[in-house]
Amino acid sequence: MDHSREPTAWLPYCPYYAAAGDILTRRWAPMVLRALVTGPKRFGEIAASIPDMTDKLLSQRLKDLEDEGLVERFLGDGRPARVEYRLTEKGVELGDILLDINLWALKWIDLSARQPATKTRVTRRARSTTAKMKGTK
Repeated sequence: MDHSREPTAWLPYCPYYAAAGDILTRRWAPMVLRALVTGPKRFGEIAASIPDMTDKLLSQRLKDLEDEGLVERFLGDGRPARVEYRLTEKGVELGDILLDINLWALKWIDLSARQPATKTRVTRRARSTTAKMKGTK
């Protein structure tokens, strides 16, 4: 479903870009997607990786992302059955873009004005995680 040849695709206002922006500007949606970039996770694992997000909001965001075709819910291996979430092909492609945004943020965002006490720990961990996900050092 490539719409890149449509006349509206490269105008200042593109409805496809606006729709993508709507998905990505939903509260916590990019963080949920980023949490799944490294592979399937259970609800509790996703919740633990996103501080300050409520379980109710995580549940809603996972449902929204499923409806958008970015995340799928499935039964993992083991007994009792484990419900897990993973990115779809569409979600994996968006996950790559989110990792690029993460690399941009690591280069250009100054956390010292935002969270001075956690800056070193957060950026070191983020750089390491992002490098592993992108397959670089």
